[in-house]
Order: sequence, then C-alpha cells, then structure tokens
Amino acid sequence: LATNVAETSLTVPGIRYVVDTGLARVKRYSYRNKVEQLQVEPISQAAANQRAGRCGRVADGVCIRLFDELDFQGRPRFTDPEILRSSLAAVILRMKSLHLTEIESFPFIEPPPGRAIADGYQLLAELGAVDDDNALSPLGRELARLPLDPRVGRMILAARDQQALSEVLVIASALSVQDPRERPADAQEQADEAHRRFADDRSEFLQWLKIWKWFGEAVAHKKSNRQLVDACRAQFLSHLRLREWRDVHSQLLTVVREHGWRLNESEATYEQIHLALLTGLLGNVGLKADDEPHYLGARGIKFYLWPGSTLVKKAGRWVVAGELVETSRLYARCLAKVEPEWIEKVAGHLLKKSLSEPHWEKRPAQVTAFERATLYGLPVYHRRRVAFGRQDPARARELFIRGALVEGEFDTKLGFFAHNRKLLADIEQLEHKSRRQDVLVDDELIFAFYDQALGAGVYTGAAFERWYRDEVKKSGQAEDKLRLLYLSRDDLMRHEAAGVTTDLFPKRLTMAGVEMGLAYHFEPGSPRDGVTLTVPLYALNQVDQRRTEWLVPGMLKEKVHLLLKSLPQKLRRHCVPLPEYAAAFVERHETRVGARPSEAMRGASGLVEAVIADVREQTQVALKSTDFKLETLPAHLFMNFKVVDEHGRQLAMGRNLAQLRGELGADAQRHFQQIAAGAALNSADAAQAARPSGEAKRETGGTRARDAGGAPGVVAAGASAAATTALYDNLTTWNFGKLPELLEIRRGGQTLFGYPALVDRTTHCDVEVFDSPEEAARIHRAGLRRLFALQLREPIKYLEKNLPGLREMAMQFMPLGTQEALRDQLIDTALDRACLQEPLPDDDASFHARRDEGKGRLSLLAQEIARLVGQILSEYAAVTKKLAQAKPFAAAYADMQQQVQALMGKRFVVDTTYAQLAHFPRYLKGIAQRIDKLKADPARDARAFAEMLPLVQQYQRAQSARGGVADARLAEFRWLLEELRVSLFAQELRTPMPVSIKRLHKVWESMQR
Repeated sequence: LATNVAETSLTVPGIRYVVDTGLARVKRYSYRNKVEQLQVEPISQAAANQRAGRCGRVADGVCIRLFDELDFQGRPRFTDPEILRSSLAAVILRMKSLHLTEIESFPFIEPPPGRAIADGYQLLAELGAVDDDNALSPLGRELARLPLDPRVGRMILAARDQQALSEVLVIASALSVQDPRERPADAQEQADEAHRRFADDRSEFLQWLKIWKWFGEAVAHKKSNRQLVDACRAQFLSHLRLREWRDVHSQLLTVVREHGWRLNESEATYEQIHLALLTGLLGNVGLKADDEPHYLGARGIKFYLWPGSTLVKKAGRWVVAGELVETSRLYARCLAKVEPEWIEKVAGHLLKKSLSEPHWEKRPAQVTAFERATLYGLPVYHRRRVAFGRQDPARARELFIRGALVEGEFDTKLGFFAHNRKLLADIEQLEHKSRRQDVLVDDELIFAFYDQALGAGVYTGAAFERWYRDEVKKSGQAEDKLRLLYLSRDDLMRHEAAGVTTDLFPKRLTMAGVEMGLAYHFEPGSPRDGVTLTVPLYALNQVDQRRTEWLVPGMLKEKVHLLLKSLPQKLRRHCVPLPEYAAAFVERHETRVGARPSEAMRGASGLVEAVIADVREQTQVALKSTDFKLETLPAHLFMNFKVVDEHGRQLAMGRNLAQLRGELGADAQRHFQQIAAGAALNSADAAQAARPSGEAKRETGGTRARDAGGAPGVVAAGASAAATTALYDNLTTWNFGKLPELLEIRRGGQTLFGYPALVDRTTHCDVEVFDSPEEAARIHRAGLRRLFALQLREPIKYLEKNLPGLREMAMQFMPLGTQEALRDQLIDTALDRACLQEPLPDDDASFHARRDEGKGRLSLLAQEIARLVGQILSEYAAVTKKLAQAKPFAAAYADMQQQVQALMGKRFVVDTTYAQLAHFPRYLKGIAQRIDKLKADPARDARAFAEMLPLVQQYQRAQSARGGVADARLAEFRWLLEELRVSLFAQELRTPMPVSIKRLHKVWESMQR
C-alpha cells in the first residue's frame, strides 16, 4: 500500500505490486487562520509516478491506482513547493539578519504569494521581532542569531528573562519533535492509564517536564539499552522519539550556553513558565465561548479541545495551545490554563485598546474612562478605569468643569467652591419650596462662566488647585478679595422667587415638644416629592395627624383649592371661584388663630374639618368629610414622614402615618420609654412618697433633675437608658405618691411629653411612661385593676371558687374561650365596678380609700354580673343555633353573623361597659326575632336592611380609617346602630331612646362637622 512516506523511501527488493489510493495527508499552513493543517488531498502526477516506481527494482511490477485515468490527467504535474505551503517568518527573519534584499523582490524560482509574505511579517510583529516599519527590532536581532524556529526562539528569550530557561528548553524541544507518547489502536485504554501519571491538572506543557524527568532517571539507572527500551514500551513511550527529543534539547542547550545564558537553579513557577511560552504562542490563545462547546481564537477562529486532552473537561476560561491543527475540525492540542493578566503582560504591543464613557470621578479627582483591550479580537479586559486626560485634554477639561465645578463633585478647601455650592443649594431650595424649576439658571450658563475663566489644559483636581493658587498669587490679592470664580446671586437666578419666606416654608415643625426638620423637594413621581417631616423614632406616636394635614403655610392655599375642586359639582359651585375662596380661607384662618403664618397651624383641628366649618359659615352649605375625594389630590399635598433612629439613619418613609405606626409604633414606644427611664419624677409629691421596707422602688436621676431646677412633674433624661424602662417597679400597692397625668421629659434642649401609667405584670405592677395619652389610659386602667386585685387577694380567691353558675356559663362560653378566661373576665368586671369608677385614684390616699370602699361591694357586684352574663350567654347559644335557619337569605345571614361576632368577642365581658352590657340580651333577642320575621317576609327585611346599610358602611369606613385608635363618638354611634337594628327588625323589644334612619343620618352628619 503506497503512502507519501513511500515516495521518498528506498525501493525495496521483492515488491511486485503497489496499491495507490491517490491520497495523502499534506501539511499546509493556513495564512487566513494562522494554523497548520493536515488535510487529506489528492496527490500530484509526479507523486503518483513516484509511488508506482516503488515496485520495479528487480523486474517490472504492477501499480493498481484506486482512481481513474481522467482523474489522474486532471491533477497538477508536481507537488506544491514547501515554500508555498509554509510560514515564511523564519525565512524573512534570516534574510533580514543577513541584509539580503527584501523578500518581495528576491528571485525565487517560484515566488511565494503576497499574503504568505504578509503573514510572515505579521508573525514576526506578534513575536516583537520587527517594528511598525518591518525593520528588525533589538529582539528580532537576538532571534535571528538563534538557529531556531522564531516561535521557539521567542519562548527561550522570554524564559531567560523569566528565570525559567531549564523548564522551557525541555518544553520547547518537545514541541519541536514528534510526540513520543504512543497510543496503539489495540491498547488505547492501557496507554491512557500509563500516560496519566505524567498528567497535570492545569497544563499539558508540564507533562513534558514529568516525562523528561522520568526518562532522565530511567537513563541514569539503566542496566542495558534493552532494559531502557522495555521500560519506555511499558510506559507507551517511543524510545526513538525520546532520544530525538534529547538530541534537540542538547542542541538548544548548546545554543544557550554559546550565548552565555545561565540556567535557573531554582524551580520556576507555573506563571514564569507559561509567561515564557505565551510569548511564542499568542496566536494560539483561546477564550471559552459562553454556553458553547468551542473556544474563540485569534482573528475570529473557533477551535475545539483535542478529545484526548487531559484538560478537555477541566480547561479554564482562557487557554493557550501548543498547536492548532485542522482535520475534521480545528483542534487545539497541548493545552494550558492561563490568566488574562499574563496575556496583557506579554502582548502589550499587540493589544488594541479603546476608551468609552469618559466621566468625572470625585475620589481620584480626575476624568476617568473605561478601557477595553483586545488581542486579535479576544477581550483581554474591559471597563478598566484609566485616566482620560491625556487622550483628549479638551474633552477632559469640559468633563472636569461639568462634574467638579458645575455638579459640585469635588473635594477642595478653596473658598469659592463652598460659597458657590451654598448659593446653589439655597436657590435650589427656593425651587423646591415654590415647586417651579425656572428660578435657577441652566447648567450651561454656569458651565460657560467657569469655561471662560478656567485656563486651558486643566482637567484634574490637583492641576486645578495649582492653577487657582497661581492665579491668586499673580494678582497679589487675598482670595476673598480677588473673588476668582465666585458666583453671585444674580449670576444664578433668572428671577426672584417671590413669596418663598421662612414663615411660609419653615425649616422645622414642633409637635409634642419635639422639634422636627422639614425638607422640601420638587420631583413629581418621586417618593420625596413635596414636604418631608423627619420624625425621630421616639416621637413617632406623638405626631399629630390632624396637624400634618395643614402641611406648611406656603402650600396651604394650593391644598385647599384642590380639596374644594374634589367636591361634587353641586357642592363645589357654592365656593367659586375656587382659587379666591382658598386664598380667603387662609386669610380667615390666620385671623381666627391670630398668629404668624408659620404658627397658625398649631393646635388646629384637621384641615378637612376646618374647611367644612368655614364653608358652612360662609355659604350655609353642610359638607361631609366623605364629600371630598382625597384620592384625587396629588401626593405632594400629603405630608411625607421619614422616621429616623438616634443616628439619623432612615428606618421607614411614607405618607401613611397609621401604616408607619403599625410597623414601628411598638419600637417607637420602647425607645420613648428608654429615654424616660433614664430620668425620674421630680415632683414634690414624688419626693414625699412613702417608702416601706421590702418594697422595691426606683427613681433614677432624681437628684440630677432637681439640680437642673426641674419643676414638679419634670423628668431630666439621663446619659444612658437604664436596664428597665420602669420609673417604679415591683409594686403590689400604691406607695409612690401622686401620679401626674402629664410628664415633661427634658432631652437635649427639647421638652418631650410623656404619660405615666401603671402596667400590669400579673404578679406586680410597674409605672412606665407612654408616648400616647390614649395608650397610657388603656394600659393604666388594666394596671390599676391589677393593683386592686393584688390588694384584694382574699375576696378574689373566694369569688374564684364561688361564682354562681360558672360551670353552666362556661359550657355556653366554649366557642369563645375557657372557663378560666370567663371567670377572670367576670372578676375583672366586678373589680371595675367596685374600684375603677371615675375619677380614678391618682395617689396613695385615694387608692386605699377606693380599695376599702370596693372590698365590701365586690362579692355582690360579681354575683350581679354573673347573672347578667349567664343571661347573655343563654341568648347567645340560642341565637347561634337559630342562625342556621337564615342561611338561605345570604345578605341578611351575613349581616346577622357579622353582628353576633361584633357583639360576642372573646373578651366581650370586660371590654364592654356594664351599662352597655346590660343591653346585650335585648340585642341578641332582636336577632332571634329578626330570623323569625325573615322567614315570613324576606322582602320587608331586605328593604329595612338596604335603608340601614349606608350607615353601617359609613361607620365601618370611619372605624377602619382610625387605624385602631379609639374614638368616643364612633363608639357611641356603634351602639346607636345596634338600637336601630332593634327598631327595624324587633320593634316590640323597644329602645331606650328614639332611633330611626333619618335620626342616625343627622347624627352622622353632625359628627363630620
């Protein structure tokens, strides 16, 4: 079987027949892809004739060609000369070093094509052997003195500089010979296993070092050549190729020694070795394509990792290959992981760099751009910050002026800068307050001001400060006298912002003794648009929602105007023209309260209520709060609240105060109590309070408060919060003097208002300060009840065992709670009636008097309450059972079910006043009678329910809007609704007062005024 190897071999005697496939694997260099190709291609006529001659040494032989005669005649006569299918880099390098004529004009028998010459120059430029004019560089002259392939020579020169000559000589010589590893078709797995001992997880180049070391040791310890050959065969290594490798290495070593280069004695690092290798293999670098099996190579090529590579599954993002060979695909062989930083080090002369997004940066005080560098189209790095000034000084100067001087992103102590920034901030605040953007001049005018004055070539912070000081020095004046670059108010304002005064747009707002900052921002759609009140966390529960409806005087006229505009047309027409009415309302309000605009809001009712009252007074038209469509008002007409902690850090922000309190109210109260706990009551009553032995009492900071001249009922905040928030703790009786309703807490020059209350701790009570009078009253009532219970232990123990009918009541109470829960509610209600009648005791004398008075009545009251609750629970059980009969009537059933749930809560006994609790049996009977009548005449029930429903819905909306905050008028209206139900659905049960749909509508309207 004839091959291209046979073409150049000696004719062997005895061969009579030759079979010629007409094909050969020919090595060609691709000038386009810069890779060696081993493609199977048809042979030339001369090669075919040469193959036929292999069988005719002794006598004529027979050549069997596996292609037809026409194919043979159509083939080229001769094989392409090697100069036409090889890289010309080495030829060009040698010709230049010998000072021969240029390769383009050299009289070759068959001159190489121009693209082959260009490719040779390109490779030399890649290696750094020629300059931009294709003249030899100093490195090129060094390369020319080495009788080596230019790539190999470049690696060795780099290895010399990297202190890695020993290792790179071994690798370079290995790359110059045929791979000594063998992989027979019948023993591939065994060969792979044997070669695995030489593998490296990061680089296949390093396997040559391991094979070299193994072979050196084998040669050193050999007993015979046969033993060495057998050892190589056992490792599936070719002994002949290993010897050839040693010969090439010896030649390279001789060249190195002739130049006087010293081999490194210490072992080179991975980076040193591969930096040297990279210098000769830059065209073989590859970057892993995202989500693709191939790598992107130089100049847009794509290659795959050789399937037999040990790194085929472990290769990194960047690799370098010893060679790129194209067979069925373009494959990379002899791979190593590399870092892009290494490529940058050795290929700096080849990187194509581009700058983008030049911008001013405050910290380095210079104009910076993002740099991107590519090697043959591969991105080595991108978005690297680099100085931009030298690339384009004029553009850098413009960006410096805009960023540093116009936008103020500059750290400097020069006086003009602070002056200009303050002036700009003041004028911007005028814009925010007046909600117009035509006061401050355009940035282009400010830019022109600086551009005209600033010297050329100034584009960094350091250069600017040098220029500025030089200009001041030249003038011979002080900076504040020269006023270089100082802007004036006239320079910055297009016109005056009339009406924007501190009175109309104050900087602070005081509520409950706390001074809170106001900030103005004009940016429709932004969460900060409008006016923002900065609320310390401890003051959150003390913010007056009604006061904040008024915003600030400068925004009041617009809000009133839009409130009136939101009214239905039939009501709105009484107030036209609306702008004039709104302005007149503001004037009337200021006259009415008799204060400056900034103070006119203090102590006022809600804005909507004030507008309703004013419209009624001016036009005799009765408005309701529900007539106003608040949702149509723009967001900036509602106060924005920013809650901050003690360090000024934002905790939450929004315009819904109830929602903020829901999220942070508990934290706010706890923080407030910690502040109050760092102080103590400093009143005459507290100072004279009795202190029985064995009773724990705490008055932190009392002396400090007195030294500060504190008046009675004043607390001076301590330096730090105490471990507990109680003013007095572990109380089982009243032994702390008089308890004031209001407590002043002095903190940092401000006076906060707190509300002390007894807190129920089950086994004892504490006195703590609360930030809300409603919360304090609720907590205090429960705490006072506990303190009475602790003083009346014996009577209560008796009641716990002897409440009449408790077991029977507990059976009916089961849907709501346990027997113990019911018992406790009955006793608590008895305590309320016996001891907690208004006015509540506020000192030890009144407490003990009330205790003694209630002790004798407690048992009788408990029995009375038990009888009433027993009756209520009996009616509840009956109506619950009967309610199922109303299920076919969905609307009525849902209404009655909701009514029962509202009446019979888990704590209905203790949460309902006794006076109102007495009506519960009648309410429940009314529901039962409604069910009976519903079955007989559902249409009548539906009509009555439809008439009542608007009132119920109004009440529910108002209750929801209160956010859980108690309202006495709403509570009273709730019971009127219950009476209305009796009147509509069970008239025979009677009501204690006249009620009707019309009467309740009037009551509701009066509540809205």
